[in-house]
This record gives sequence, structure tokens and C-alpha cells, in this order.
Amino acid sequence: MNILPQPISSTFNRFVESEKAGGILLIGCTIVSLLLANSPVAAPYLHFWHLPLAGLSVELWINDALMAIFFLLIGLELQREIQSGELSTIRSALLPMVAAVGGIAVPALIHFALNGGTPSQAGMGIPMATDIAFALAVLMLLGSAVPTSLKVFLTALAVMDDLGAIIVIAVFYTSTLAPWYLLGALLVFAALFGMNRVLRVRALSPYLVGGAVMWFLMLKSGVHATIAGVLLAFAIPYSTRDQDEQSPAHRLEHFLHTPVAFIILPIFALANTGIVIGAGAMQELASHNSLGILAGLVLGKPLGIALACLLAVAVGLCTLPADLKWRHVIGAGLLGGIGFTMSIFITNLAFATNPALINASKMAILLASLAAGVAGFVWLKLFGKPVASR
Repeated sequence: MNILPQPISSTFNRFVESEKAGGILLIGCTIVSLLLANSPVAAPYLHFWHLPLAGLSVELWINDALMAIFFLLIGLELQREIQSGELSTIRSALLPMVAAVGGIAVPALIHFALNGGTPSQAGMGIPMATDIAFALAVLMLLGSAVPTSLKVFLTALAVMDDLGAIIVIAVFYTSTLAPWYLLGALLVFAALFGMNRVLRVRALSPYLVGGAVMWFLMLKSGVHATIAGVLLAFAIPYSTRDQDEQSPAHRLEHFLHTPVAFIILPIFALANTGIVIGAGAMQELASHNSLGILAGLVLGKPLGIALACLLAVAVGLCTLPADLKWRHVIGAGLLGGIGFTMSIFITNLAFATNPALINASKMAILLASLAAGVAGFVWLKLFGKPVASR
């Protein structure tokens, strides 16, 4: 029996609108950054991001501090999906969860098949994640040409993808570990969690102060500091009532949509997409690492997502929503190949000591994301028309 589409909450609609507009702005910032990095002002532009500022470079403040706020929003979105959204029941959560597992595993295996046992093996996490902002921006351009349940499915899939990427970052991209700092960060998290569940503290400010302390301790621990943002999200009190203004999680998520979409992610794009396209660009794209990224995102994502869903439905583990057909699942898989933000983020961690490999990887990510976005748009434009209601 098919699952009927769930009513769309106003919180979800606000989230989708901010992601759509943010995705369009990201495209503009990426183009500007690429043009500047390959212009006469390239040297000062690229040097600016490496200037020291209060003990870290400008780039590290962006990637470690500002992106922690982005991860906080991701955590709040994930909490919303689990508590009252598409992941709130086993029946509704299974399909996007299965799709996310396939969309993570197949791209990673493709990259590993080409790079296993080589210095670029660390890049197998790069094609794992989906960029929510870009994927939804493409989907929103299609408007009513696609069913609403596809937007919900793709959002839940992308959030689960990001959760997988967060786990990968925490487990596999921690080079050195300072146990006492990590213990301190976890104790702060436990204290915040206790404030929520035991003391029932509903004021937002104590959680934000505690989150800042947890971020500092996580930074010193060797585990990437952005993980503190995700942990903080799950410590903040949440209400399942739509637009509950008394809920700290609702208030914070609503507040963060605009600065994350229009300030933090555009700054991240400017700082991390200054890709120098030199004479050896084609040779770099032909490397095993670049081919693994390209094939993982463009081919591995739709294959992994579609095959995992097909297998899960075939064995009776889950069913498709009433207005979602296999052609829509394939379209979602194609859009899942838009890696961008999370892929670039993992690139910086995977090849931290190899700027040339970072540059080549980012070039592959941009080309793959562009190809996936165009392919997904064209496919859904041609084959994504909603099923007429009877």
C-alpha cells in the first residue's frame, strides 16, 4: 500500500525557500571567486584567505567557526525531521534512509576502487554528501512540474546524507586527538542535555554560551570543531508543534536560515572556490582522484540511490509515497550528485597538506555538481510531471 503524502509544515516551507534563494546566491559567489582566482588580482585574492587572525587564518575561521553555525542549522533541521518531519516514523523514514545509505556507499566505493592504496584514498568521503541548498534550488526552479513529495523526499535524503558526512568527518578525518579536551567537550554537551531534559531550561542563551565553550574544547581536541554545532542542536529544547514560538529550537532555526543562506555559505564559497585553472587542468581532471569524484557524484549517486530504493521496495521494507514514481527517484538521485559545500568541506580535511590536490579535487567537484544539476533538471523537466490525481 502506498504512503500518502504528509501535510507540509510552514517550518519546512520556510526552510525550502531559504535554501532555494541561498543556492542561487552560492552560484553567483562561486562564479565571482573563480573569476578572481584566474584574474590579474589572483595572488592578493588567494593570499587574503590565509592572513592570520587571532591565532587562525581567515580561511580557518570561516571553515571552523562560521561553518560550525552551518552545522548547527543542519543539526536543527535533522532534529526537526526526526521529531516531526519525514523521519519521525519508521514507515516514512525508511525510504530516504535507505536512499541515503545507497547514495553514500556507492560513490565512496567508486572512488575507493580507483584510489585504494594510494595517497588520494583519503578522498573517498568527498562524493558522499549532497548539497541541500543547490539540490533544492534546482528542484524549486521546476516549480509545480514535480510532485511536492519529491521535495520532501530529497530534503530528507540530503539531511541523512549530511548526517553520514558528519559521522565520516568525526570518525575518519580526525588526525590527532587530545582526549582531555574531547572529554571536556562531551561533558559540556551532557550538561546542556541535562539542562534540557532534567532542568527544563527553555531560555536559549545558556545553550548558546555552552555551545561556544563546547566549540572551543572540540577545536582543541582534534575532532573537527564543526561537530560541536551538531551536538548543540540536539541539546536545545524542541517542540513538535509547528511554529511554536516558545520552542528554542524553532526560534533558533528560523533565525539562522537567513544568515546561513545569505552570509555564511556565500563567504564559504568565496573562500573555498578560488580554484586556479592552469595549463594542466585537463591532466588533473584525468587523475584517479578526480575521476573518482566525478564518477562518484555523477554516476554513483543516482545508481546508489535508485538501486537501494528499488531493492528496499522489492523486499517489502518500504514503499513509495502515492505521488512518487521511479522516474522521480532517479531524478532525485541525479540531483543528489550535487556535492559542493560538504564535498569541498571534506576535501579540505582529506588533503589538508596538499594544496594542489585540493585545487584539482575542487575542480572535479564543481564540474560534477554542474553536470549533476543539469542532468537532474533536464530529466525531471522531461519525466518528472506529477501524477494526475484521480
